[in-house]
Amino acid sequence: MTIFEMKQSLAGLDTVNFRLPSGEYLPAHFHVTEVGLVSKHFIDCGGVERRETVANFQLWEAGDYDHRLAPQKFLHILQLSEKILGPEDLDIEVEYQQATIGKFGLAFDGTDFVLTPKQTACLAQEACGIPEKEFALPQLQIAGCTPGSGCC
Repeated sequence: MTIFEMKQSLAGLDTVNFRLPSGEYLPAHFHVTEVGLVSKHFIDCGGVERRETVANFQLWEAGDYDHRLAPQKFLHILQLSEKILGPEDLDIEVEYQQATIGKFGLAFDGTDFVLTPKQTACLAQEACGIPEKEFALPQLQIAGCTPGSGCC
């Protein structure tokens, strides 16, 4: 999800809900404590120089159980962050405290914002010699037919 998509989604909501990949909802009294710009400049294991930039939201919960972040307040926070994020329509990454700080992608299902799992991967698999995964299709057994018997 990008900043523009989030703004569009917030405009049509009465409440803001975030859901973890497990299906569990963040407590309704969560806070957005940061909206920032995160830039990563790195070299992958194949020697290719890369850059990534995302908008980063940090979600947090405290003991103020009556706190609720209204969609209009969230839009206001996003407007304030424009001086940091700039005009680019950046992808959003979300941090949320669990056993350690978790990093998530973000999606919208029409009602709720959904924190999506992020995965690591080798960006230069051909340089590392990692073989491509081959998927074997299961053989179908239909009414006593076997592969190569000519009955199917």
